[in-house]
Amino acid sequence: MLNWDNMFATRSTRMRASEIRELLKLLDRPDIISFAGGIPDPALFPDKEFKQAYADIFDSAAVNSALQYSVSEGYKPLREWLVKQMAGLGIPCGLDNVFIVSGSQQGLDYLGKLFLSPNDTALVTWPTYLGALQAFNAYEPSYDQLTPGGNRTPDSYREAATQKGGKVKFAYLSADFSNPTGETVDRDGREKVLDLAEELDIAVIEDAAYQSLRYDGDPIPPILALEIARKGHINDTRTIYCGSFSKTLAPGLRVGFIVANAPVIRKLVLMKQAADLHSSSINQMAISEVAERGFDAQVAKIRAAYSHRRNCMLAALEKYMPAGTSWTKPEGGMFIWVTLPKGMDGAELLAKSLESAKVAFVPGKAFFADGSGANTFRVSFSCANEQMIEEGISRLGKLIASEIG
Repeated sequence: MLNWDNMFATRSTRMRASEIRELLKLLDRPDIISFAGGIPDPALFPDKEFKQAYADIFDSAAVNSALQYSVSEGYKPLREWLVKQMAGLGIPCGLDNVFIVSGSQQGLDYLGKLFLSPNDTALVTWPTYLGALQAFNAYEPSYDQLTPGGNRTPDSYREAATQKGGKVKFAYLSADFSNPTGETVDRDGREKVLDLAEELDIAVIEDAAYQSLRYDGDPIPPILALEIARKGHINDTRTIYCGSFSKTLAPGLRVGFIVANAPVIRKLVLMKQAADLHSSSINQMAISEVAERGFDAQVAKIRAAYSHRRNCMLAALEKYMPAGTSWTKPEGGMFIWVTLPKGMDGAELLAKSLESAKVAFVPGKAFFADGSGANTFRVSFSCANEQMIEEGISRLGKLIASEIG
């Protein structure tokens, strides 16, 4: 029998199956109340708008270009729309600063490939987005903890990276309603991340997948906007803004984007030419049509739905969770982060929950680059109605209370 492990590159040993992807299979079990998948509610997809957009494409001369090879940078009208959107966020830019990828996950993979040599250090929050760790792991990095607003010195990061045999290359964070915690980095914390990046001479990767999903509070400028305000022009910045249409329009179309200084975009275009040439032309065209016709209305619709569900889940947690547990109170996004009493294990709790309570969630340990966080877990409210939330959190609270004793 062939021993494939002897043939695979060493980087393959860093690749692990996503616990979240595996848990999504539970969505097909009618006996399980699932708070596991942080996925959009399909009932909120603008399906009629996409049906019309695809019909219009096929009924016009544009169908030829829709089915043909295209430029690696992305569909020009979609990039032009994004230029206008970015200006509204305080990020003035041009077409040369906008690049379309096949979902923001592909963007993270490209950025890992672009910046990380084996043993280089990526600064990430504890916890951080599991998909980012999966994307970066293939390039064999080390990790160090990024604490926005913290007091750790740049020299301490440099020394730790040198001891691990590499350099600090970038700081990665989701500043708005992060996956998995739902927390937001305040303006001062964002400014301090920029200060740290300047001291270390590294890039900042700003994952803005949930930026549009704010339900409460005042918007905070993106990190890239703050840096442009400092430096005057996007081509003088080190922040790389990663966005997506997956949480607002349709995740299945796999259309994301990166906004950054032109030299970084040029490098990313070369990577795409070597990988998949370009993202789906027809899907980019459909996204462009639907966004032009009603992006703001679609975002308002999903904000209203998700805001109500978040409120229901926060109320249920307050009602049913036993003393000794705590949770975040996000102003947006799709997630709430629960911390159990010390000594409890989220993975062990999940196994018991699936057996007895019939409730699914994501154990927190997978989101920590250092393997900590065993006594945490993530719940999502995006695909749960009011009745599911009330019943599921009630069951989960009883189970946790019985474990505490």
